[in-house]
Amino acid sequence: MTIQLYDTKAQTLRDFVPLDPRNVTVYVCGPTVQSGPHIGHLRGALSFDILRRWLAHRFERVTFVRNVTDIDDKVLANATDGEPWWALAYRMEQEFSRAYAAIGILPPTYEPRATASIPQMQEIIQRLIDRGHAYAAPDDSDAAGDVYFDVRSWADYGALTRQSLDAMEPASDADPRGKRDPRDFALWKGAKTGEPDSAAWASPWGVGRPGWHIECSAMSRRYLGAEFDIHGGGLDLRFPHHENELAQSAAAGDGFARYWVHNGLVTVGDQKMSKSLGNFILAADVLRERDPLVVRYALAAAHYRSSLDITASSFDEAEAALERIRGFLTRAFRAAGGGLGWFAGDLPPSFAAAMDDDLGVPQALAALHETVRSGNAAFDRGETDAGLAAGQATLAMTSVLGLNPLDAMWGSADASPEASALDTLVQSMIAQRAQARAAKDWATADRIRDAIATAGIVLEDTADGTHWSIADAPSRVKESI
Repeated sequence: MTIQLYDTKAQTLRDFVPLDPRNVTVYVCGPTVQSGPHIGHLRGALSFDILRRWLAHRFERVTFVRNVTDIDDKVLANATDGEPWWALAYRMEQEFSRAYAAIGILPPTYEPRATASIPQMQEIIQRLIDRGHAYAAPDDSDAAGDVYFDVRSWADYGALTRQSLDAMEPASDADPRGKRDPRDFALWKGAKTGEPDSAAWASPWGVGRPGWHIECSAMSRRYLGAEFDIHGGGLDLRFPHHENELAQSAAAGDGFARYWVHNGLVTVGDQKMSKSLGNFILAADVLRERDPLVVRYALAAAHYRSSLDITASSFDEAEAALERIRGFLTRAFRAAGGGLGWFAGDLPPSFAAAMDDDLGVPQALAALHETVRSGNAAFDRGETDAGLAAGQATLAMTSVLGLNPLDAMWGSADASPEASALDTLVQSMIAQRAQARAAKDWATADRIRDAIATAGIVLEDTADGTHWSIADAPSRVKESI
């Protein structure tokens, strides 16, 4: 068993060898909570949720850290007199947590807020100053209180994204007036006129607040140590955020991340979805329109490193795929006697190989659907044991991916008023067909069955009665999200 992951820094697939196979350590950049989540945030969090689940399957334990950036220029900009920055950040953090939980993303082992690690940030900044890699703006300058990382002092700056320093754009995270080089980035920002007193902390360089990049260096070190296995985040964070994290942590003497993993972005019309561009789809809107399990499947179906252009048909296709899985698992569950002998089996080798190969979820889903197809065919032939084995394998695969439609966390599809009404109508027609068959009125029985089939419903006659399910066909098109 060897897992391969695409390391963004190495720009190649690498065998994943953790520092400690009994405890894989992962740090993922979480949200900046200036406003609520869009589906791009869900896609990113889901990518690392699936990675975490697979690592937990392959190794003994995963310590998974996802931070919350609760102090930032954007958070301060969105605060109001009626809702101070810290209240806004907390409210938005809760929105992210609810959206993540809705699609089955596991809570992190630790979820630190940036404001809880200010002393650790200051400690790293002081180490950088002592090592000659950072400097404070002169006390008599307009930038007094600012501390910057000196990019020209670190020869490896640009190693993550393989950029030449002179080709880089100036850092835009702080006013350049106190910088020696426009590409130097802020480690600490002196308090500015108009900013609330609650958004400033005492420091050796004056009252102020941390720069964005130093936050993750401090939190990853605090919760995972000076060196850890995987650093993850969206592809848009590679530069400048992750480049700067790597530079400041390495310059401070830490081993930092051994593997860099980045997920692709959600696009709309081939353009990156972002709040700044105003082309985002809020997670709350999608979850209001769609079954959360359908949202999870749709966002997971593409390879995590690819761009995902999301449309209404993406969710319709996911819904149809889940109906096939749900129908087969329900059939296998009944064949197992309603639970007797029902348990997750071994993962098919093709599924495991796909997941080991840089988290190949599309190929893993192909293996899943092939198992569903072969399992249904086995039941159709009366080969119950083979059908049950396929059911147990399907249960194992969907459980690893967090896509088991029979899991209690997803609730019952039959609980909706529409489903209950449909079940009442179909059960009535099934009863009428049974009466016609008992009276040997085969023409009426066939006519009822044909009417049910025309509606896209399949009947299955078993020893314990007749059961119905939705046929394996594309779902009717719903209103666009």
